[in-house]
Amino acid sequence: MPQRLGAIFAIALGVTMAVLDGMIANVALPTIADDLGTSAANSIWIVNAYQLVITMSLLSLASLGDLWSYRRVYLIGLSVFASMSVLCALSDSLVTLTLARMLQGLGAAAVMSVNGALTRLIYPSHLLGRGVAINTLIVAVAAAAGPTVAAGVLAVADWPWLFAINVPVGLLALVMGYRFLPANEGSREQRFDKWSALLNAITFGLFFVALTGFAQGHAGWSIAFPLLGALLVGWFFVRRQLDQPLPLLPVDLLRIPIFSLSIGTSVCSFVAQMMAMVSIPFYFQKTLGLSAIETGLLMTPWPLATMVMAPIAGRLLDRVHAGLLGGVGLAMFATGLFLLAALPQQASHVEIMLRMLICGAGFGLFQSPNNHTILTAAPMQRSGGASGMLSTARLVGQTTGAALVALAFNLFSDNGTHASLIAAGSFAALAAMVSMLRIINIRRV
Repeated sequence: MPQRLGAIFAIALGVTMAVLDGMIANVALPTIADDLGTSAANSIWIVNAYQLVITMSLLSLASLGDLWSYRRVYLIGLSVFASMSVLCALSDSLVTLTLARMLQGLGAAAVMSVNGALTRLIYPSHLLGRGVAINTLIVAVAAAAGPTVAAGVLAVADWPWLFAINVPVGLLALVMGYRFLPANEGSREQRFDKWSALLNAITFGLFFVALTGFAQGHAGWSIAFPLLGALLVGWFFVRRQLDQPLPLLPVDLLRIPIFSLSIGTSVCSFVAQMMAMVSIPFYFQKTLGLSAIETGLLMTPWPLATMVMAPIAGRLLDRVHAGLLGGVGLAMFATGLFLLAALPQQASHVEIMLRMLICGAGFGLFQSPNNHTILTAAPMQRSGGASGMLSTARLVGQTTGAALVALAFNLFSDNGTHASLIAAGSFAALAAMVSMLRIINIRRV
């Protein structure tokens, strides 16, 4: 039991830092831009560089975990993340900060790529549902708490401390991880496929660049060229995977119907989540006329409800099919989003908070069973590939959701926030239907 608790704590610290750092810098961008003497538009790369490298390297590092060792990949990732956090804090120009953030993103990708696989190693099969629920809870709370943590740090210190605080936490996570994380030997007879890693990085990198350009209002060849490049390189990438015994893009796992359905459910749900998270502040402030402080307080019930529901969903997994739990949760999520879109302009705070509670509870009920299904549908020796796909689905969904909000703002002007919530509810409803399809699958997981 102490061994398991120590391992859980090590994973919790690493994942919290990796996810939190994806959100924490957003609040400080204006301050950082002024301090470094750069434009607001250029400062966006402080955030984008981090997300870009994670997206480009997640599957490669997950594959390395399968072949080498989940524990080693995790600990090296923590070391890189903590050391690059020092460079971020010491940066005195946009170039050095962006480069440090790229390397920090590489460390975060290593942590995120194998955390699900390590969770599967730590927990016995009868407790895995609860373990996945805890992991899900950590990711959800860290993502939701990013702006609040950033505001708290900036209230008492300068922006470099947003990155410097990672150092002691990272060192503690390293010590705990070295002491308690379980080891796995990996598949020594297989070699890491460097060409697949390169094709993967180019495919996801071009896709990310195209979506980011779209979200920033670019048009023409500045979007078409990277998108066409992503499709072309992606075709060669997928073709190469079909002949690999342990493919970097886990096409072997995607051939498992319940795995592919769960990945599709995850992508759609995270599109909906990001569309809601980005558009709701605009909706509250521009449409309903609420203040920024009111907006922050009224969004709090969402992560709180997720915190309460995720462990409950983990316990229910022993008695209720994951497809049904996910379908019901996503139906609740969709209902909450549609109710938010239908809010009257003079809605009370209680009405708003109830709708936010429905969204958070529904998302919490869905995510733990879905993550559990993704991990357990894969053979044990392919846990790294499953873990990497789990994180990749989340990132692809969130990136796409943010770009779709930008599209809605461009197409519908003053009604963009309303259109975004309607679209988010539609994606959540689609995810609910895909989740329900798992009930009729070959076997229960």
